[in-house]
Amino acid sequence: MRKIFESDAKVPLGADRARALEVFAAVVSEGSFSAAGRLLDLTPSAVSRTVDRIEARLGVRLLLRTTRALSLTAEGQAYLGAARRILSDLDDAEQSIADRGAPRGRLRISVSHAHARLTVVPLLGEFARLYPHILVDVGVSDRLVDVAAGEADVAIRFGPLADSSLTARKLGENRRIIVAAPGYLALRGMPQVPEDLLEHNCLNFNFRRAEPVWPFRKDGRDYALSVRGSIEANNGETLGQLAADGVGITRVGRFSVVEEIASGRLVPVLEDYNPGDVELVHAVFVGGTNMPARVRVFVDFLSEQMNRSPHF
Repeated sequence: MRKIFESDAKVPLGADRARALEVFAAVVSEGSFSAAGRLLDLTPSAVSRTVDRIEARLGVRLLLRTTRALSLTAEGQAYLGAARRILSDLDDAEQSIADRGAPRGRLRISVSHAHARLTVVPLLGEFARLYPHILVDVGVSDRLVDVAAGEADVAIRFGPLADSSLTARKLGENRRIIVAAPGYLALRGMPQVPEDLLEHNCLNFNFRRAEPVWPFRKDGRDYALSVRGSIEANNGETLGQLAADGVGITRVGRFSVVEEIASGRLVPVLEDYNPGDVELVHAVFVGGTNMPARVRVFVDFLSEQMNRSPHF
């Protein structure tokens, strides 16, 4: 039995233009009237008449039709570009209005390995409970993704931020701290002044720099001390684990070793000489009036939770 659809009947020119744009775009993307009909649940004749009405209204030929294929005219190519822009704007407008109710949709976040395990991932269960219509898509990587290019909706960044058009929201401060295992200190001795570190195995980051230096403050004066060690790594969690295993002394962000300090596996060293330097933690995202509600509620939630976190 033949399906009867509303678009099979004659309708005034100009009626339901958004639907007509959708039909035309589907014909081009699918390559035929029948394939577009299957996609949109319309009969091929309804699809054909919709395209005929558009061409009649515009007074130009948009499609060249043969028994084997469809091809766009120059006017059809221009119309297709406009149709796709309009449909995209319509989708964005509807999503924006829908977001004002219950935030929904896929939320792509990017976070480093250590920060994911220690701070972000433990919070996601509560976030999912509060916002069941948001699908959280977590990308865990130490690579800096390009948020502006659409690789993520929200990225968590440590340290100085590069100049960009992105919006940044401060989430916390990562205080630096020197730590060592009690067993290591019992064997090698507790450093009393920074210069004592010259006799110790100091575990460092392997970031590009002229030489590994640790900053200190003594008698109100800030200075840097060159230190040496047997192992370097690109993240604080690894250095903290090595220190907890008694390999040496390290200087890392407190968030990466807070659990080891609480358990007694690591103890702070030379705190009287700590210069108090911190590394700022930000959420970066594309802001503006069209920012999806799912991004806004996630950043608000993360800021509130991290301000309560013992890791910072």
